[in-house]
Amino acid sequence: HLFGLPTTGLRFFSVYGPWGRPDSVLFSFARKILEGKPIQIYNDGANARDYTYIDDLVEGIVRASDVPAQPDPTWAVEDPSQGSSSAPWRVLNIGAGEPQSIVDLIDALEKALDRKAVKEYLTGPIIERGQSCADVSELQKATQFRPQVSFEAGIVRFVEWFRHYYQI
Repeated sequence: HLFGLPTTGLRFFSVYGPWGRPDSVLFSFARKILEGKPIQIYNDGANARDYTYIDDLVEGIVRASDVPAQPDPTWAVEDPSQGSSSAPWRVLNIGAGEPQSIVDLIDALEKALDRKAVKEYLTGPIIERGQSCADVSELQKATQFRPQVSFEAGIVRFVEWFRHYYQI
């Protein structure tokens, strides 16, 4: 605020793709499907996340860095808004904006791997409820960019890399 330094916070939503975290659900499920081992699905597998392909994440970061945050000229101390400020800051979500369930993830992996998963449905504690979904309207408004890689296309790209990297 004192020096007018433009600041942008970026919120990432379930990033996946090549060179991802080997302990992630995507790596685990792909490996288990290829090995014919059961995938444990808690409750009904309807819990959903907004999966963001790595290429879209990188493009969003680059575009956001090319367009510095601007102060809100209408912001007033007498009637402050928590969503803006006289300081040049903002928070942008980078995500696909389309939540996919665990069942959707398994279906996409089965299709890309051309193998059926052995599914083991379990009842367990509900650690996460509902879904996470990025509202990317501010990202699109600021940068004219909206993530482009569909969930299915991203899974296919991941599987191609996974098979090549692990020689499976």
